[in-house]
Amino acid sequence: MIEPPATSNTVFNDPQAVANYAQGPRRNVPGFDSLLQMTRVLLAERVPPQGRVLVVGAGGGLELEDLAKAHAGWQFDGVDPSAAMLDLAARRLGPLASRVALHEGYVQDAPAGPFDGATCLLTFHFVPAEERPPMARQIYQRLKPGAPFVAAHMSVEGGAQSEERDRWMSRYAAYITASGVTPTQANAARENVQRELPVLTPAQDETILREAGFRDVQLFYAGFTFRGWVGYA
Repeated sequence: MIEPPATSNTVFNDPQAVANYAQGPRRNVPGFDSLLQMTRVLLAERVPPQGRVLVVGAGGGLELEDLAKAHAGWQFDGVDPSAAMLDLAARRLGPLASRVALHEGYVQDAPAGPFDGATCLLTFHFVPAEERPPMARQIYQRLKPGAPFVAAHMSVEGGAQSEERDRWMSRYAAYITASGVTPTQANAARENVQRELPVLTPAQDETILREAGFRDVQLFYAGFTFRGWVGYA
């Protein structure tokens, strides 16, 4: 969900972006498979064997597939604004789709729950800053008391024009170059992220989660320009 960097509802209805989706996270996000594994572990601490999980930004289906394979008793509701990406998720899930309900729209269009857990992976960085607090509250309101919420997305220290942020974005470009992207493409991706994505600082992201009502918010993952947190309703 990080390639190409631009607003999700536009990019993820583009046939080329949809076709290339699956390779993007593993190439661009340090430790992506480990991030999925850690997400499973954190959810399984509190989600019961027959639990119900909300997946926000479910288009493409990578995390839905991973969670459904690992937990045969879990049911899922996935929400995403891109019909094309939801179609891709349904195709990826195959027979696992019998345990997944897909909803086109935003989190406010998801069922009210209550859910035993929720995830939002590689999605928040596409959401305008002013829309993130109400989005986080909508997720919180759909969870049972004590249910875990796992979020991971781009989150970079420093202000938009600071040297510190520039340094981290240079590292992002170097990382995806080392992953096989050409230097020209990597620099273009970096410029697009800086121009198009409303990336916040880790402190700002944590504040949004806490002010939405989540307790015991803890950082569990950091990979260059990406961070991941778990909190509890």
